[in-house]
Amino acid sequence: MRDKKEVKRLSQSRILVVGDVMLDKYWFGSAKRISPEAPVPIVAVEREEFRIGGAGNVASNAASLGLQVGLVALVGSDPAADTLSNWLESANIENHLVIDANISTTIKTRLIAQQQQLIRIDFEADPSVGAATKILERFENIKNKYDAVILSDYGKGGLRNVANIIAHCKDAGIPVFVDPKGLDFSKYKNADYLTPNKKELEAVTGSWESEAELDEKASALRNELGLQGLLVTRSEEGMTLYCESGKMHFPTRAKEVFDVSGAGDTVIAVFGALVSAGFSLEEASSLANKAAGVVVGKVGTATVTFDELFSDGVSQ
Repeated sequence: MRDKKEVKRLSQSRILVVGDVMLDKYWFGSAKRISPEAPVPIVAVEREEFRIGGAGNVASNAASLGLQVGLVALVGSDPAADTLSNWLESANIENHLVIDANISTTIKTRLIAQQQQLIRIDFEADPSVGAATKILERFENIKNKYDAVILSDYGKGGLRNVANIIAHCKDAGIPVFVDPKGLDFSKYKNADYLTPNKKELEAVTGSWESEAELDEKASALRNELGLQGLLVTRSEEGMTLYCESGKMHFPTRAKEVFDVSGAGDTVIAVFGALVSAGFSLEEASSLANKAAGVVVGKVGTATVTFDELFSDGVSQ
């Protein structure tokens, strides 16, 4: 049971999400026979849904907890960008999208039958250096309106200037949380918190044969990058936080796993939101772990609600 005043701080927190946004399109249907043209199922599409993905899903998760949220990301001048803008308005997320007419907005289309994803089709284009610079400029103009910054890196080029963004955050005294991507984590040096999954961490530090070896590699990376905390998401093994006071491990809270897409977005959104609102690292990590367990039980890109996260109630 949490104190009402403590939870109220969430609604007073202002979070700015910066990163790669995409439009997630879902085709839901049923597959009852195999095509005579090729050994593939024939799916009769019954409905279509649009959701906001990538950095947009991070922003949606933070907004669903009652925070005041803004989103900076790069989009094209196309119908997909219009759909994203409408979604942000309906979710009460401040729209700081940067439009570049030379690219197309990233779209991920997933075909799902009987709650199983059969195929994903991606439409994307690499932004120019100049377009990525516009992201940095937009960020510089609005950063002081927010209490914390979450960087959602999907490797699409929107965070090409991530080191500069982190430097601006440090100069302004704004805590910065990063969901990383790629083989070079040095670009995230001096961020406050990093939330890689197990596969991403292994790609950077090399594999490990024991828990002790993992602890050694994770702690070394945290020190090398100057992080306050390294939160490693480990699928069925739960999550582990490495911080100055030591190590904290949180066993998985998932009951059923339908879809892991977007789970990392939920983790960093909840963790960043709670830490910036004054929750302890232990409770923020525990609740982020709980949130991940909730969203993997949903189909597609999903958010965790305030009631789901605080299902044990709030005292008056």
